[in-house]
Amino acid sequence: MIRQIPERLEQARFPLEGAGVSRQLTLAFILLSSCSPAAPAAEAEIHQREALPPQRPALNASRTTAIVIAAERVAPAVVSVSVIRRQQQVTRSPFDFFFVPRRYDRLVEGFGSGFIISEDGIIITNQHVTEGAEQIVVTTRDGVDYTATLLGEDPLTDIAVLQVVASGLPVAPIGTSSDLMIGEWVIAFGNPYAYLLGNTEPTVTAGVVSATGRNLLPSRNQSGVYVGMIQTDAAINPGNSGGPLTNALGEVVGVNTSIFSNTGESVGIGFAIPVERAIRVAAELGEHGSVRRAWLGLSVASSEDLREWKQLGGIQITDVAPGGPAHEGGLRNGDILLMAGGKPQRTFLDWEAAKLDIGVGDSLEVTFMRGNSRRRAVIRVRDLPTATAERVSILQDIQLISLTPAVRQERRAETERGALVLQIGERTSQATGLRVGDIIVGVNRRIVTDAEDALEAIRAASGRSRTPVRIYFERSRQVVYTDFYISR
Repeated sequence: MIRQIPERLEQARFPLEGAGVSRQLTLAFILLSSCSPAAPAAEAEIHQREALPPQRPALNASRTTAIVIAAERVAPAVVSVSVIRRQQQVTRSPFDFFFVPRRYDRLVEGFGSGFIISEDGIIITNQHVTEGAEQIVVTTRDGVDYTATLLGEDPLTDIAVLQVVASGLPVAPIGTSSDLMIGEWVIAFGNPYAYLLGNTEPTVTAGVVSATGRNLLPSRNQSGVYVGMIQTDAAINPGNSGGPLTNALGEVVGVNTSIFSNTGESVGIGFAIPVERAIRVAAELGEHGSVRRAWLGLSVASSEDLREWKQLGGIQITDVAPGGPAHEGGLRNGDILLMAGGKPQRTFLDWEAAKLDIGVGDSLEVTFMRGNSRRRAVIRVRDLPTATAERVSILQDIQLISLTPAVRQERRAETERGALVLQIGERTSQATGLRVGDIIVGVNRRIVTDAEDALEAIRAASGRSRTPVRIYFERSRQVVYTDFYISR
Protein backbone atom coordinates (compact mmCIF):
# COMPACT_ATOMS: atom_id res chain seq x y z
CA MET A 1 0.00 0.00 0.00
CA ILE A 2 1.34 3.40 -0.97
CA ARG A 3 0.54 6.49 1.07
CA GLN A 4 0.92 9.82 -0.67
CA ILE A 5 2.53 12.69 1.20
CA PRO A 6 1.70 16.30 0.38
CA GLU A 7 5.08 17.80 -0.36
CA ARG A 8 7.31 16.56 -3.17
CA LEU A 9 10.44 14.91 -1.95
CA GLU A 10 13.52 16.19 -3.74
CA GLN A 11 15.93 13.54 -4.90
CA ALA A 12 19.62 14.08 -4.33
CA ARG A 13 21.51 14.68 -7.55
CA PHE A 14 25.24 14.34 -8.01
CA PRO A 15 26.17 16.03 -11.34
CA LEU A 16 29.29 14.84 -13.07
CA GLU A 17 31.28 17.59 -14.68
CA GLY A 18 33.13 16.91 -17.91
CA ALA A 19 36.61 16.97 -16.41
CA GLY A 20 35.58 14.64 -13.59
CA VAL A 21 34.16 12.13 -16.03
CA SER A 22 37.28 12.14 -18.16
CA ARG A 23 39.43 11.52 -15.09
CA GLN A 24 37.27 8.56 -14.10
CA LEU A 25 37.40 7.14 -17.62
CA THR A 26 41.17 7.57 -17.78
CA LEU A 27 41.59 5.78 -14.47
CA ALA A 28 39.36 2.94 -15.67
CA PHE A 29 41.42 2.60 -18.81
CA ILE A 30 44.62 2.41 -16.80
CA LEU A 31 43.27 -0.31 -14.54
CA LEU A 32 42.07 -2.36 -17.48
CA SER A 33 45.26 -1.95 -19.43
CA SER A 34 47.30 -3.10 -16.46
CA CYS A 35 45.88 -6.56 -17.02
CA SER A 36 47.13 -6.67 -20.62
CA PRO A 37 49.64 -9.54 -21.23
CA ALA A 38 51.76 -7.19 -23.36
CA ALA A 39 53.54 -5.77 -20.29
CA PRO A 40 56.01 -8.08 -18.50
CA ALA A 41 55.69 -6.12 -15.28
CA ALA A 42 51.97 -6.78 -15.30
CA GLU A 43 52.58 -10.52 -15.80
CA ALA A 44 54.85 -10.59 -12.79
CA GLU A 45 52.20 -8.85 -10.73
CA ILE A 46 49.57 -11.36 -11.80
CA HIS A 47 51.81 -14.32 -10.93
CA GLN A 48 52.52 -12.74 -7.56
CA ARG A 49 48.80 -12.43 -6.84
CA GLU A 50 48.14 -16.01 -7.90
CA ALA A 51 50.79 -17.14 -5.46
CA LEU A 52 48.74 -15.93 -2.49
CA PRO A 53 45.61 -18.18 -2.45
CA PRO A 54 45.28 -18.31 1.37
CA GLN A 55 43.85 -14.75 1.30
CA ARG A 56 40.80 -15.79 -0.69
CA PRO A 57 39.06 -17.92 1.97
CA ALA A 58 39.47 -15.10 4.46
CA LEU A 59 38.02 -12.65 1.94
CA ASN A 60 35.06 -14.92 1.20
CA ALA A 61 34.42 -15.36 4.91
CA SER A 62 34.30 -11.60 5.37
CA ARG A 63 31.66 -11.37 2.65
CA THR A 64 29.35 -13.77 4.50
CA THR A 65 27.72 -11.23 6.78
CA ALA A 66 24.75 -11.67 9.10
CA ILE A 67 22.52 -10.23 6.40
CA VAL A 68 23.73 -12.84 3.89
CA ILE A 69 23.06 -15.65 6.37
CA ALA A 70 19.61 -14.23 7.19
CA ALA A 71 18.75 -14.01 3.49
CA GLU A 72 19.77 -17.64 2.95
CA ARG A 73 17.61 -18.66 5.89
CA VAL A 74 14.41 -16.79 4.95
CA ALA A 75 14.37 -16.46 1.15
CA PRO A 76 13.21 -20.06 0.44
CA ALA A 77 9.98 -19.37 2.37
CA VAL A 78 9.13 -16.12 0.52
CA VAL A 79 6.47 -16.40 -2.20
CA SER A 80 4.90 -14.25 -4.90
CA VAL A 81 1.12 -13.79 -4.75
CA SER A 82 -0.73 -12.97 -7.97
CA VAL A 83 -4.49 -12.35 -7.95
CA ILE A 84 -7.22 -11.74 -10.49
CA ARG A 85 -10.04 -9.51 -9.29
CA ARG A 86 -13.10 -7.96 -10.88
CA GLN A 87 -13.32 -4.17 -10.85
CA GLN A 88 -16.28 -2.07 -11.86
CA GLN A 89 -15.48 0.49 -14.54
CA VAL A 90 -17.45 3.58 -15.58
CA THR A 91 -17.50 4.71 -19.21
CA ARG A 92 -15.75 8.04 -19.73
CA SER A 93 -15.44 8.58 -23.48
CA PRO A 94 -18.60 9.64 -25.41
CA PHE A 95 -17.86 6.85 -27.86
CA ASP A 96 -17.99 4.27 -25.07
CA PHE A 97 -21.72 4.80 -24.69
CA PHE A 98 -22.26 3.23 -28.11
CA PHE A 99 -20.17 0.12 -27.44
CA VAL A 100 -20.12 -0.66 -23.70
CA PRO A 101 -22.61 -0.27 -20.82
CA ARG A 102 -22.32 2.76 -18.56
CA ARG A 103 -20.98 0.48 -15.81
CA TYR A 104 -19.16 -2.72 -16.63
CA ASP A 105 -16.83 -5.20 -14.93
CA ARG A 106 -13.24 -5.77 -15.96
CA LEU A 107 -10.77 -8.41 -14.78
CA VAL A 108 -7.52 -6.94 -13.50
CA GLU A 109 -4.36 -8.57 -12.18
CA GLY A 110 -2.64 -7.66 -8.93
CA PHE A 111 0.56 -8.75 -7.25
CA GLY A 112 2.01 -9.02 -3.78
CA SER A 113 4.24 -11.16 -1.60
CA GLY A 114 3.85 -13.55 1.30
CA PHE A 115 5.74 -16.04 3.45
CA ILE A 116 5.15 -19.66 4.46
CA ILE A 117 4.53 -20.33 8.15
CA SER A 118 3.87 -24.08 8.05
CA GLU A 119 5.17 -26.98 5.98
CA ASP A 120 1.66 -27.89 4.82
CA GLY A 121 1.26 -24.64 2.90
CA ILE A 122 -0.14 -21.96 5.25
CA ILE A 123 0.90 -18.50 4.01
CA ILE A 124 0.55 -15.00 5.47
CA THR A 125 0.10 -11.96 3.24
CA ASN A 126 -1.71 -8.60 3.32
CA GLN A 127 -5.48 -8.35 3.03
CA HIS A 128 -5.20 -5.50 0.54
CA VAL A 129 -3.34 -7.95 -1.73
CA THR A 130 -6.17 -10.53 -1.70
CA GLU A 131 -9.14 -8.16 -1.48
CA GLY A 132 -11.81 -9.04 -4.02
CA ALA A 133 -9.70 -11.81 -5.55
CA GLU A 134 -11.49 -14.36 -7.72
CA GLN A 135 -8.32 -16.35 -8.34
CA ILE A 136 -5.09 -16.54 -6.32
CA VAL A 137 -1.85 -18.14 -7.48
CA VAL A 138 1.19 -18.51 -5.22
CA THR A 139 4.64 -18.94 -6.77
CA THR A 140 7.50 -20.27 -4.70
CA ARG A 141 11.14 -19.28 -4.99
CA ASP A 142 11.90 -22.20 -7.32
CA GLY A 143 9.16 -21.12 -9.77
CA VAL A 144 6.45 -23.65 -8.87
CA ASP A 145 2.87 -22.29 -9.14
CA TYR A 146 0.14 -23.31 -6.68
CA THR A 147 -3.54 -22.41 -6.76
CA ALA A 148 -4.24 -20.93 -3.33
CA THR A 149 -7.35 -21.00 -1.16
CA LEU A 150 -8.22 -17.96 0.93
CA LEU A 151 -8.74 -19.25 4.47
CA GLY A 152 -9.69 -15.82 5.77
CA GLU A 153 -8.88 -12.13 5.64
CA ASP A 154 -9.16 -9.29 8.14
CA PRO A 155 -9.40 -5.77 6.70
CA LEU A 156 -8.92 -4.13 10.10
CA THR A 157 -5.43 -5.57 10.64
CA ASP A 158 -4.69 -5.99 6.88
CA ILE A 159 -3.80 -9.67 7.30
CA ALA A 160 -4.89 -12.54 5.05
CA VAL A 161 -4.17 -16.26 5.26
CA LEU A 162 -3.78 -18.52 2.23
CA GLN A 163 -3.31 -22.25 1.88
CA VAL A 164 -1.82 -24.31 -0.94
CA VAL A 165 -1.93 -28.08 -1.33
CA ALA A 166 1.67 -29.09 -0.65
CA SER A 167 3.90 -30.64 1.98
CA GLY A 168 7.46 -30.23 3.15
CA LEU A 169 7.61 -26.57 2.20
CA PRO A 170 10.33 -24.32 3.70
CA VAL A 171 9.09 -22.30 6.66
CA ALA A 172 10.13 -18.78 7.70
CA PRO A 173 11.48 -18.65 11.28
CA ILE A 174 9.21 -16.52 13.48
CA GLY A 175 10.78 -14.05 15.90
CA THR A 176 9.44 -11.21 18.03
CA SER A 177 9.11 -7.48 17.51
CA SER A 178 8.79 -6.61 21.19
CA ASP A 179 12.56 -6.35 21.72
CA LEU A 180 13.45 -4.47 18.52
CA MET A 181 16.01 -1.72 19.05
CA ILE A 182 16.05 1.56 17.18
CA GLY A 183 18.92 1.40 14.71
CA GLU A 184 19.32 -2.37 14.53
CA TRP A 185 19.52 -4.05 11.13
CA VAL A 186 16.37 -5.41 9.49
CA ILE A 187 15.87 -7.04 6.10
CA ALA A 188 12.81 -6.70 3.84
CA PHE A 189 11.90 -9.57 1.50
CA GLY A 190 9.43 -9.51 -1.34
CA ASN A 191 8.79 -9.49 -5.06
CA PRO A 192 8.58 -5.85 -6.17
CA TYR A 193 6.95 -5.34 -9.57
CA ALA A 194 6.14 -9.07 -9.69
CA TYR A 195 7.53 -10.79 -12.77
CA LEU A 196 8.91 -7.66 -14.38
CA LEU A 197 12.25 -8.51 -12.77
CA GLY A 198 12.42 -11.74 -14.78
CA ASN A 199 12.25 -14.51 -12.18
CA THR A 200 10.74 -15.52 -8.84
CA GLU A 201 13.88 -15.04 -6.73
CA PRO A 202 12.78 -12.69 -3.90
CA THR A 203 14.37 -9.27 -3.65
CA VAL A 204 16.33 -8.55 -0.46
CA THR A 205 16.81 -5.01 0.86
CA ALA A 206 18.45 -4.03 4.12
CA GLY A 207 17.98 -1.09 6.44
CA VAL A 208 17.50 -0.26 10.08
CA VAL A 209 14.61 0.02 12.50
CA SER A 210 13.77 3.70 12.23
CA ALA A 211 11.05 3.63 14.91
CA THR A 212 8.64 1.31 16.67
CA GLY A 213 5.07 1.83 17.80
CA ARG A 214 4.26 4.15 14.88
CA ASN A 215 0.59 5.11 14.56
CA LEU A 216 -0.53 6.17 11.09
CA LEU A 217 -3.42 8.58 10.73
CA PRO A 218 -6.27 6.99 8.74
CA SER A 219 -6.50 7.99 5.08
CA ARG A 220 -9.62 8.26 2.95
CA ASN A 221 -11.45 4.96 2.26
CA GLN A 222 -8.99 3.09 4.47
CA SER A 223 -10.39 -0.09 6.02
CA GLY A 224 -7.28 -1.06 7.97
CA VAL A 225 -6.02 0.39 11.25
CA TYR A 226 -2.25 0.85 11.06
CA VAL A 227 -1.09 1.36 14.63
CA GLY A 228 1.89 0.10 16.60
CA MET A 229 3.80 -0.28 13.34
CA ILE A 230 7.50 -0.89 12.75
CA GLN A 231 9.12 1.86 10.68
CA THR A 232 12.17 1.05 8.53
CA ASP A 233 14.26 2.61 5.78
CA ALA A 234 14.75 -0.76 4.06
CA ALA A 235 13.39 -0.28 0.53
CA ILE A 236 9.78 -1.45 0.22
CA ASN A 237 8.27 -1.04 -3.25
CA PRO A 238 4.98 -1.98 -4.98
CA GLY A 239 4.71 -5.77 -4.89
CA ASN A 240 6.49 -6.08 -1.53
CA SER A 241 3.21 -5.99 0.41
CA GLY A 242 2.81 -9.12 2.50
CA GLY A 243 6.49 -10.06 2.47
CA PRO A 244 8.42 -10.61 5.71
CA LEU A 245 10.58 -8.10 7.55
CA THR A 246 13.27 -9.95 9.51
CA ASN A 247 15.98 -9.16 12.00
CA ALA A 248 19.66 -9.91 11.36
CA LEU A 249 19.15 -13.43 12.75
CA GLY A 250 16.73 -14.24 9.94
CA GLU A 251 13.65 -14.23 12.19
CA VAL A 252 10.42 -12.63 10.97
CA VAL A 253 9.56 -9.57 13.06
CA GLY A 254 6.95 -7.94 10.82
CA VAL A 255 4.86 -8.01 7.63
CA ASN A 256 5.74 -5.34 5.04
CA THR A 257 2.60 -3.33 4.44
CA SER A 258 2.86 0.30 3.37
CA ILE A 259 5.12 3.23 2.54
CA PHE A 260 4.93 6.99 2.61
CA SER A 261 5.70 8.31 -0.85
CA ASN A 262 4.63 10.91 -3.37
CA THR A 263 6.07 8.98 -6.30
CA GLY A 264 4.90 5.44 -5.64
CA GLU A 265 8.50 4.34 -5.02
CA SER A 266 10.40 3.82 -1.79
CA VAL A 267 11.78 6.98 -0.18
CA GLY A 268 13.01 5.25 2.96
CA ILE A 269 9.80 5.45 5.01
CA GLY A 270 8.25 1.99 5.13
CA PHE A 271 6.02 0.27 7.67
CA ALA A 272 5.49 -3.31 8.79
CA ILE A 273 2.83 -4.96 10.96
CA PRO A 274 4.32 -6.50 14.12
CA VAL A 275 4.64 -10.27 13.70
CA GLU A 276 2.86 -11.04 16.99
CA ARG A 277 -0.29 -9.37 15.69
CA ALA A 278 -0.01 -11.11 12.32
CA ILE A 279 0.41 -14.57 13.87
CA ARG A 280 -2.47 -14.07 16.30
CA VAL A 281 -4.83 -12.90 13.55
CA ALA A 282 -3.65 -15.68 11.21
CA ALA A 283 -4.39 -18.29 13.87
CA GLU A 284 -7.96 -17.00 14.32
CA LEU A 285 -8.53 -16.75 10.57
CA GLY A 286 -7.22 -20.26 10.03
CA GLU A 287 -9.41 -21.70 12.78
CA HIS A 288 -12.61 -19.64 12.50
CA GLY A 289 -12.36 -17.74 9.19
CA SER A 290 -12.83 -14.47 11.06
CA VAL A 291 -11.40 -12.52 14.00
CA ARG A 292 -13.20 -12.00 17.30
CA ARG A 293 -12.89 -8.34 18.16
CA ALA A 294 -12.14 -7.10 21.65
CA TRP A 295 -14.80 -4.96 23.33
CA LEU A 296 -13.81 -2.86 26.33
CA GLY A 297 -16.95 -0.75 26.57
CA LEU A 298 -15.46 2.73 26.43
CA SER A 299 -14.84 5.45 23.85
CA VAL A 300 -12.15 8.12 23.91
CA ALA A 301 -11.73 11.58 22.39
CA SER A 302 -11.45 11.51 18.59
CA SER A 303 -8.91 12.93 16.16
CA GLU A 304 -10.28 16.44 16.68
CA ASP A 305 -8.69 16.43 20.13
CA LEU A 306 -5.20 15.21 19.16
CA ARG A 307 -3.39 18.13 20.80
CA GLU A 308 -5.26 18.12 24.11
CA TRP A 309 -3.17 15.29 25.57
CA LYS A 310 -0.38 17.80 26.27
CA GLN A 311 -2.65 19.60 28.73
CA LEU A 312 -4.45 16.51 30.01
CA GLY A 313 -1.49 14.14 30.12
CA GLY A 314 -3.62 11.46 28.44
CA ILE A 315 -6.87 10.99 26.52
CA GLN A 316 -10.31 11.73 27.87
CA ILE A 317 -12.91 8.99 28.16
CA THR A 318 -16.04 10.28 26.46
CA ASP A 319 -18.43 7.33 26.83
CA VAL A 320 -18.65 4.27 29.07
CA ALA A 321 -21.27 1.64 28.26
CA PRO A 322 -23.44 0.83 31.31
CA GLY A 323 -22.68 -2.69 32.48
CA GLY A 324 -19.78 -3.00 30.02
CA PRO A 325 -16.24 -4.18 30.84
CA ALA A 326 -14.85 -0.68 31.52
CA HIS A 327 -17.85 0.23 33.68
CA GLU A 328 -17.41 -2.94 35.75
CA GLY A 329 -13.70 -2.12 36.04
CA GLY A 330 -14.54 1.22 37.65
CA LEU A 331 -14.00 3.71 34.81
CA ARG A 332 -16.43 6.56 34.19
CA ASN A 333 -17.07 9.33 31.66
CA GLY A 334 -14.56 12.17 32.02
CA ASP A 335 -11.70 10.05 33.38
CA ILE A 336 -8.30 10.67 31.75
CA LEU A 337 -6.68 7.51 30.41
CA LEU A 338 -2.91 7.60 31.02
CA MET A 339 -1.64 4.05 30.37
CA ALA A 340 -3.06 0.89 28.81
CA GLY A 341 -1.17 -2.39 28.75
CA GLY A 342 1.93 -0.58 30.00
CA LYS A 343 1.98 1.89 27.10
CA PRO A 344 1.31 5.65 27.31
CA GLN A 345 -2.02 6.87 25.94
CA ARG A 346 -1.64 10.20 24.12
CA THR A 347 -4.16 10.01 21.27
CA PHE A 348 -7.06 7.86 20.11
CA LEU A 349 -4.57 5.95 17.93
CA ASP A 350 -2.72 4.72 21.02
CA TRP A 351 -6.03 3.39 22.30
CA GLU A 352 -6.74 1.68 18.97
CA ALA A 353 -3.33 0.01 19.19
CA ALA A 354 -4.10 -1.25 22.69
CA LYS A 355 -7.41 -2.74 21.52
CA LEU A 356 -5.96 -4.28 18.37
CA ASP A 357 -3.40 -6.40 20.21
CA ILE A 358 -5.70 -8.03 22.77
CA GLY A 359 -8.29 -10.75 22.34
CA VAL A 360 -11.55 -11.86 23.87
CA GLY A 361 -10.93 -13.26 27.35
CA ASP A 362 -7.78 -11.21 27.95
CA SER A 363 -7.35 -8.61 30.68
CA LEU A 364 -6.10 -5.07 30.10
CA GLU A 365 -4.56 -3.08 32.95
CA VAL A 366 -5.10 0.67 32.69
CA THR A 367 -4.00 3.71 34.65
CA PHE A 368 -6.25 6.78 34.72
CA MET A 369 -6.83 10.10 36.48
CA ARG A 370 -10.07 11.11 38.14
CA GLY A 371 -9.78 14.63 39.43
CA ASN A 372 -6.44 14.74 41.25
CA SER A 373 -6.43 11.02 42.01
CA ARG A 374 -4.32 8.56 40.01
CA ARG A 375 -5.97 5.13 39.84
CA ARG A 376 -5.56 1.69 38.31
CA ALA A 377 -8.13 -0.75 36.94
CA VAL A 378 -8.29 -4.09 35.16
CA ILE A 379 -10.72 -4.46 32.25
CA ARG A 380 -11.91 -7.94 31.30
CA VAL A 381 -12.24 -8.12 27.50
CA ARG A 382 -15.51 -9.38 25.99
CA ASP A 383 -16.93 -10.03 22.53
CA LEU A 384 -18.37 -7.10 20.63
CA PRO A 385 -22.07 -6.57 21.43
CA THR A 386 -22.87 -6.75 17.71
CA ALA A 387 -21.28 -10.22 17.55
CA THR A 388 -23.53 -11.67 20.25
CA ALA A 389 -26.77 -9.74 19.63
CA GLU A 390 -29.89 -11.48 18.33
CA ARG A 391 -30.46 -10.84 14.63
CA VAL A 392 -33.68 -10.07 12.79
CA SER A 393 -34.01 -10.58 9.01
CA ILE A 394 -35.95 -8.23 6.73
CA LEU A 395 -36.24 -8.06 2.93
CA GLN A 396 -34.57 -11.47 2.63
CA ASP A 397 -30.92 -10.44 3.05
CA ILE A 398 -30.87 -7.55 5.55
CA GLN A 399 -29.76 -8.49 9.07
CA LEU A 400 -30.76 -6.09 11.86
CA ILE A 401 -29.94 -5.92 15.57
CA SER A 402 -31.47 -3.69 18.21
CA LEU A 403 -29.54 -0.58 19.26
CA THR A 404 -28.82 -1.32 22.93
CA PRO A 405 -26.62 0.96 25.08
CA ALA A 406 -23.71 -1.44 24.52
CA VAL A 407 -24.18 -1.48 20.74
CA ARG A 408 -24.60 2.29 20.76
CA GLN A 409 -21.24 2.71 22.51
CA GLU A 410 -19.52 0.24 20.18
CA ARG A 411 -20.75 2.07 17.07
CA ARG A 412 -20.54 5.56 18.62
CA ALA A 413 -24.10 6.30 17.53
CA GLU A 414 -25.88 9.57 18.29
CA THR A 415 -29.41 8.18 18.41
CA GLU A 416 -30.44 6.19 21.47
CA ARG A 417 -32.93 3.78 19.86
CA GLY A 418 -33.31 2.07 16.52
CA ALA A 419 -32.21 -0.95 14.47
CA LEU A 420 -28.63 -1.34 13.23
CA VAL A 421 -28.02 -2.77 9.74
CA LEU A 422 -25.45 -5.49 10.46
CA GLN A 423 -25.45 -7.20 7.05
CA ILE A 424 -26.98 -6.43 3.66
CA GLY A 425 -26.61 -7.92 0.19
CA GLU A 426 -25.03 -5.85 -2.57
CA ARG A 427 -28.14 -5.80 -4.78
CA THR A 428 -30.43 -4.96 -1.88
CA SER A 429 -28.05 -2.17 -0.87
CA GLN A 430 -28.21 -0.71 -4.38
CA ALA A 431 -32.00 -1.01 -4.50
CA THR A 432 -32.70 0.47 -1.06
CA GLY A 433 -29.78 2.84 -0.54
CA LEU A 434 -29.00 1.27 2.85
CA ARG A 435 -25.50 0.23 3.96
CA VAL A 436 -23.91 -1.76 6.74
CA GLY A 437 -23.76 0.47 9.83
CA ASP A 438 -26.91 2.49 9.08
CA ILE A 439 -29.31 2.80 12.02
CA ILE A 440 -32.98 2.69 11.06
CA VAL A 441 -34.97 5.11 13.21
CA GLY A 442 -38.23 5.31 11.27
CA VAL A 443 -40.31 3.65 8.54
CA ASN A 444 -42.80 5.95 6.82
CA ARG A 445 -44.42 7.77 9.75
CA ARG A 446 -43.67 5.13 12.33
CA ILE A 447 -40.81 5.50 14.85
CA VAL A 448 -38.55 2.43 15.08
CA THR A 449 -37.20 1.58 18.53
CA ASP A 450 -35.58 -1.82 17.92
CA ALA A 451 -35.07 -4.56 15.32
CA GLU A 452 -38.47 -6.22 15.91
CA ASP A 453 -40.16 -2.85 15.53
CA ALA A 454 -38.39 -2.35 12.18
CA LEU A 455 -39.55 -5.79 11.00
CA GLU A 456 -43.20 -5.02 11.81
CA ALA A 457 -43.01 -1.59 10.16
CA ILE A 458 -41.52 -3.05 6.96
CA ARG A 459 -44.19 -5.76 6.86
CA ALA A 460 -46.94 -3.18 7.19
CA ALA A 461 -45.42 -1.01 4.47
CA SER A 462 -44.88 -3.89 2.04
CA GLY A 463 -48.66 -4.28 1.62
CA ARG A 464 -48.80 -1.04 -0.35
CA SER A 465 -47.34 -2.02 -3.70
CA ARG A 466 -47.94 1.33 -5.39
CA THR A 467 -46.57 3.44 -2.54
CA PRO A 468 -42.82 3.72 -1.93
CA VAL A 469 -41.40 2.87 1.46
CA ARG A 470 -39.54 5.68 3.15
CA ILE A 471 -36.89 4.67 5.69
CA TYR A 472 -35.25 7.23 7.96
CA PHE A 473 -31.80 6.24 9.19
CA GLU A 474 -28.71 7.66 10.89
CA ARG A 475 -25.44 7.63 8.91
CA SER A 476 -22.29 9.48 9.94
CA ARG A 477 -24.27 11.07 12.80
CA GLN A 478 -26.82 12.60 10.43
CA VAL A 479 -30.42 11.44 9.89
CA VAL A 480 -31.34 11.02 6.22
CA TYR A 481 -33.95 8.99 4.34
CA THR A 482 -34.33 6.74 1.31
CA ASP A 483 -37.36 5.77 -0.78
CA PHE A 484 -37.84 2.44 -2.57
CA TYR A 485 -40.56 0.04 -3.67
CA ILE A 486 -41.13 -3.46 -2.30
CA SER A 487 -42.36 -5.94 -4.90
CA ARG A 488 -44.80 -8.57 -3.62
